[in-house]
Amino acid sequence: MEYTSISEILKKEYGQKIYKLSLQSGCSCPNRDGTVGTGGCTFCSEGGSGDFAAKTGSLEEQWLEAKSGNLDEQIIEAKTRVDRKIPSKIPAENRKYIAYFQSFTNTWGDRGRLKDLYRKTIMRDDIAILSVATRPDSIDEDWIEFFCKLNQIKPVWIELGLQTCNDGIAEHVNRGYKTLVYEDTYIKLKEADLTVITHFIFGLPGEEEKGMLDTVRFVSSLYEKYLKAEPDIRSDGVKLQLLHVLKGTRLCEEYLETPFHILTMEEYISLVVSALSILSSKIVIHRLTGDGPKSLLLEPQWSADKKRVLNAIHKAINEN
Repeated sequence: MEYTSISEILKKEYGQKIYKLSLQSGCSCPNRDGTVGTGGCTFCSEGGSGDFAAKTGSLEEQWLEAKSGNLDEQIIEAKTRVDRKIPSKIPAENRKYIAYFQSFTNTWGDRGRLKDLYRKTIMRDDIAILSVATRPDSIDEDWIEFFCKLNQIKPVWIELGLQTCNDGIAEHVNRGYKTLVYEDTYIKLKEADLTVITHFIFGLPGEEEKGMLDTVRFVSSLYEKYLKAEPDIRSDGVKLQLLHVLKGTRLCEEYLETPFHILTMEEYISLVVSALSILSSKIVIHRLTGDGPKSLLLEPQWSADKKRVLNAIHKAINEN
């Protein structure tokens, strides 16, 4: 089985592996502050899915520091975390990175401040790509117009957390918007020639295998109209993610009170293989699995050994 990974696309484009810097913009989320809902998605930790972003201090301190505009300090810290992985033969001044604003909803806040932040970020010589995670219900025409302008300077990726196309399952995990909103936003982003990365979560409470793969089919079909003949860094992509039950989340409370099925490693690998067989090879795969912070991870414990999991996934892919 063949698929197009973002790693190979980036190496082809830049001649080296491009590492991601997980950054914070100081945003909150409309699904937390009462605008859409409260408490956020049930699986989302208090770090807003940005638990691996460069950071020190309490969550409140991190948010305030990000909001105050400490971009240079964040990038220096993030580089320190990833530079040890980069071959020493690549001089520091030649290294390129993806600036990934990951935590919470990164188009939800003071627009003037955020636009200035993203403009400054993309103009840095060391940043090759700007990637902004947001919600489909939190990106409007003004934001799209702004990102279009930045996209003329360097590639801009907009990351949308769909997780599932089943509105019943989505309501159960308090996603806070209908799938139709995602579809409408995706089309608007594509009409503006912006690159979209969609996130899936396999293993949400109550969702069966068919439902998970229906989400893959739905996104693949939606993407079909906009797929490039040859995938590149501006091609739409997906991130596959295993559900993690993290301590301190509402999902954790639900699981402890009424345990639901947790995918085994074998079940997750089978889902990944099935998903790749459904998705067009023109769709870029940005992630085959993720890893929750070990200090917060309740289930599944097998996912803590990410290297083992990835090796098993690649073995299964090669056998199909």
